[in-house]
Amino acid sequence: MREMNIDKLDLNLLLLLDRLLSERHVSRAAQSLGLSQPAMSRALARLRQVFNDPLLVRTAQGYDLSARAMQIQPELTEILNSLEFLVQKPVFDPRADRGVIKVTGLDLELTLYLPQLMQRMRHQAPGMRLEILRQEDDSFAMLDRNEVHFSLSGLEPKVSVGSLHRIQLDQMPAVCLMSANHPLANQALTPESFAAAAHGLVSITGRGPGYMDQVLENVGLKREVMLRLSSFMSVADYCEHTDLLFTLPQRLAERIAAGRALLLQPLPVELQQPPVRFFFYWHSRHHHDPRMAWVREQLVDIARQLPPLIQR
Repeated sequence: MREMNIDKLDLNLLLLLDRLLSERHVSRAAQSLGLSQPAMSRALARLRQVFNDPLLVRTAQGYDLSARAMQIQPELTEILNSLEFLVQKPVFDPRADRGVIKVTGLDLELTLYLPQLMQRMRHQAPGMRLEILRQEDDSFAMLDRNEVHFSLSGLEPKVSVGSLHRIQLDQMPAVCLMSANHPLANQALTPESFAAAAHGLVSITGRGPGYMDQVLENVGLKREVMLRLSSFMSVADYCEHTDLLFTLPQRLAERIAAGRALLLQPLPVELQQPPVRFFFYWHSRHHHDPRMAWVREQLVDIARQLPPLIQR
């Protein structure tokens, strides 16, 4: 059973006690802390009341520690060192880190940024690991459940989520991806020719129309979606060997078309929308984590160094 109520103990008194016990002199302890001698004397009187012990006892040579003070001095030093460690800003050394970074997002979107991040990790943080988790319908819920540290997405939460933070990594226009042998390959697209073609759609959920369906509806047109995919990885195969058109963010379309008999066409002016923006999201619980801050800094720098988009 404790003899004192620590809930009523002022932690500042422990700092004063530490100095009193180390100096063994009221005036010197006060001077070292920039306090007046009366203020330190009042603090000593309160400490004596708290500990029910004189703590400093007068001798012919000045003051000495009481038996109780000698007993608590090493423990007090340890407690204050622990408190200092508790409140000081954590030091992050990427080369010594052994943490795991968990990220979710669509496969091809992630390949725009994360291979470069992995390259940096292998050089600057060789003990750090990267885990890519399959994206669910709602990656923001995965952040909220602490299943991942980051989500890369071109979407925004359906409702305002005050616990989420984000940075924009990139923005780009949507373009039309088609086979190099497509009947529309050598002509400028019009809203009518675009709508009349067969289309493919990448949809995470596999449900509902794409945003382009709403754009077409706004100008009195409608398209036929003949293929719905849940991933970007097979878009090139379907697009190269069929007459399907895919409407995709430009940097993704360029990545898909690389080395394939595919080409990119700008959308008709009447169908062009504000650029697609890619965000990197994280939860407030990790906002001040120095490891996560390091990852964010790397990704921002990676995005800054991406080659400029080809004007179409």
